[in-house]
Amino acid sequence: MLNDRARSLLKALVERYIVEGQPVGSRTLSRHSGLELSPASIRNVMSDLEEMGLVTSPHTSAGRIPTPRGYRLFVDTLLTIKPIDSQALNQIEDHLHPDDPQKLMAQASILLSELTQFAGLVRMPLRQSPSFRHVEFLRLNEKRLLLIIVGQDGDVQNRIIITDRPYSPSQLSEAANFLNTHYAGQSFDSVRDRVRGELQSLHHDISALMTTAINLGREALNETRNEYVLSGEGNLIVRHEPSADMLKLRQLFGMFEEKTSLLQLLDASQCADGVSIFIGGDSGLLPVDEFSMVSAPYEVDGKVVGTVGVVGPTRMAYERIIPIVDITAKLLSSALSA
Repeated sequence: MLNDRARSLLKALVERYIVEGQPVGSRTLSRHSGLELSPASIRNVMSDLEEMGLVTSPHTSAGRIPTPRGYRLFVDTLLTIKPIDSQALNQIEDHLHPDDPQKLMAQASILLSELTQFAGLVRMPLRQSPSFRHVEFLRLNEKRLLLIIVGQDGDVQNRIIITDRPYSPSQLSEAANFLNTHYAGQSFDSVRDRVRGELQSLHHDISALMTTAINLGREALNETRNEYVLSGEGNLIVRHEPSADMLKLRQLFGMFEEKTSLLQLLDASQCADGVSIFIGGDSGLLPVDEFSMVSAPYEVDGKVVGTVGVVGPTRMAYERIIPIVDITAKLLSSALSA
């Protein structure tokens, strides 16, 4: 637990660091904390905060900067949220129209990026997995097959299957006919759950081939879905802190490309009530300490279906970003439920 003096000094330090981007010294804190303390007294408090893991001292400076844990405490207990300014509110209201839901998601992502100058994210509403119309196996050579999947919308996906044994044309035909006859028009997700018992009654070799086909078909059709919209990631390069490690920025962009970790982060925020703030490695979900995400769920007819968010440096103006994300989520909910 921090006493009032330590809380005031930590608040002043985080606020000054967000504004200036430089380690904050005791003399600066003496001027901006509103406390009548000597620099020596302030240094003693800073030493205590450093022992608690709330601030740290860069090697090249006598000043201190907040750690992810320090940001966490600041955001949770010390932050004073500012109301969204009328110009930003009008910009969001003017651009979020319910004419085309797909464009609406993209526009929300762009607005978040433009208003914050960071990366804007929108997690698309969760939809049922796409269904398939037809599958076919084409023999390429003795142990290489081409799996052809025709989606319900006519989209065609191809996947190579490397087998551990050769299959005859009649076996390939049997496997394809079984799937097309019994399961065409369904998603591979539902097929995978339903056929486990039925495949046990088939010849083992055909069963193994069909299990592989179902898993590859599921991956192929799910890859065609846009799971989230990302805008303005280039802002993170432009606003990159010169002192920060460029490797960390590459790790963040790797998360954008790899998707799995990012989707876990968005799904976690989708379960929250209101705005969530994930601060660097302190969150356990973001890969690097230097970046944070502010997010909020949005609804359709009262049911949470997705998330909007902003990814930026931990040194972001949380008091301004939070209301932008919050109102965007609420106005997007209204537009989608109209």
